[in-house]
Amino acid sequence: MSSDHGLPIPENRIIVGFGGVGVDLLATVATFPKPDSKNRTTDFMVQGGGNTGNALTCAARLGLKPRIISKIANDPQGRALVEELEAEGIDTSFIVISKEGTTPFSYIIIDNQTKTRTCIFTEGYPKMIPEDLPRSSLLSALDGAKLAYFDVRMPETAVFIAHEAFIRKIPILVDVERPREGLYELLPLTDYLICSEKFPQAWTGASTIPRALVSIMVKLPRLKFVIVTLGKDGCIMLEQHTDESPLLEEVDIDSTLESLAKGKDHSTTMPTSIALDVTRYTAEGIGSVYGRLYIGTAKKIPESEIIDTTGAGDAFVGAILYAICANLDPRIMLSLASYVAAANCKALGARKGLPYRTEPYVASFAPRW
Repeated sequence: MSSDHGLPIPENRIIVGFGGVGVDLLATVATFPKPDSKNRTTDFMVQGGGNTGNALTCAARLGLKPRIISKIANDPQGRALVEELEAEGIDTSFIVISKEGTTPFSYIIIDNQTKTRTCIFTEGYPKMIPEDLPRSSLLSALDGAKLAYFDVRMPETAVFIAHEAFIRKIPILVDVERPREGLYELLPLTDYLICSEKFPQAWTGASTIPRALVSIMVKLPRLKFVIVTLGKDGCIMLEQHTDESPLLEEVDIDSTLESLAKGKDHSTTMPTSIALDVTRYTAEGIGSVYGRLYIGTAKKIPESEIIDTTGAGDAFVGAILYAICANLDPRIMLSLASYVAAANCKALGARKGLPYRTEPYVASFAPRW
């Protein structure tokens, strides 16, 4: 692993991502418009978007060499999107370009008063199917990859690519916002899972998020960790361990997390993370998991500095992709990801505020060997 005055560059920094790309039309307004009214923008920008495009842009700025698989149309928006990705150092040679149709795009309205954003998404046409990707191209895209990432868009093709990555023993990270088509075929192949606050309970039916995390681990024994992002409240991570000790007592995960949350450091504006010793976490009626529980705080941003939360989750994912490739300690990984996500909220759009690996505070996360 090489380094300079920034985050260390992993020995293998090639990753491949499949999923959504598109064009974001971002309009900032003083207040969200009422029905049948007219409003003026206070700021406007057109920028590349899509979960996968955003996450890989973040990973590239932190030092990785992403390859992207997706589909766009041969229209001005699609061509501009490819140019933007290439300028970030992302290999776009595996993007399928349709001669006809439209590139995906989103209208995004940012409310300056409430600091919220509303997205109106229009799917691209035609959608990508497995037949769009020749086997030779797929094998080239996966060749030498350290990690494969999926945002669960275009599920039929996602599962097709994931099966090939699985066969080639490439670890798989999945980012999921809500239950989607194809998820049941994709998750059993997954090594790392990042999900939104609402997903764990929606997918498992568990009564609390901690119990849902145990349920996810029980259902998906292949998982190395699952992270649930909680916005301004930080994140929770359950990491699975295999070197189990028969002498450890079982502990209830709900009460453990409640105790762990009391240890949060609320005196600092910078993100922190704490962890408990490896033990067996149980959820009555669900099962138990042998592992370690982490809780991370979010970076505190003054209200006046928040510009746009678009893409904050994608930024978090991009930093996790880097951290896995760099073998960062999980506590450093969570703090780095939280900082990167927060930094992205200080600029308009999903990419403008993404930091680079050489920025001083980002560089401070480099391990001191």
